[in-house]
Amino acid sequence: MDVKFLAFTDKQGKNIKRYQYTAIDDATGIRALKVYDRHNQDNAIHFLDYVIKKFPFRIKVVRTDNGHEFQTRFHWHCLDQGVEHVYIKPASPRLNGKVERSHWTDKQEFYQLIEYTSDVDLSKK
Repeated sequence: MDVKFLAFTDKQGKNIKRYQYTAIDDATGIRALKVYDRHNQDNAIHFLDYVIKKFPFRIKVVRTDNGHEFQTRFHWHCLDQGVEHVYIKPASPRLNGKVERSHWTDKQEFYQLIEYTSDVDLSKK
């Protein structure tokens, strides 16, 4: 599980910041993602619950970086859900390579091709 910062400019020229939370199963490659307007533990917890409901199998382990959104409350929520939470080594994004590659692909093949109009429109796309 990881988060990617997104920057858009709306039609009025205002800068818009969004955050794409992404999870990919190592074995099947099944992917889930959601875009949020804030980068925090509440959204990380919401996203974990979304992934648990979306994936067609039980999640045993979640691997994240050491970001502030994946700290104490998120960690304990994982454990409450019966999911082990493992941190990758600091400064080692390659250890979460599938998600990192997914973010690059999303940027190249999706985000640069769309025009931001609203969060609702972004979610539909």
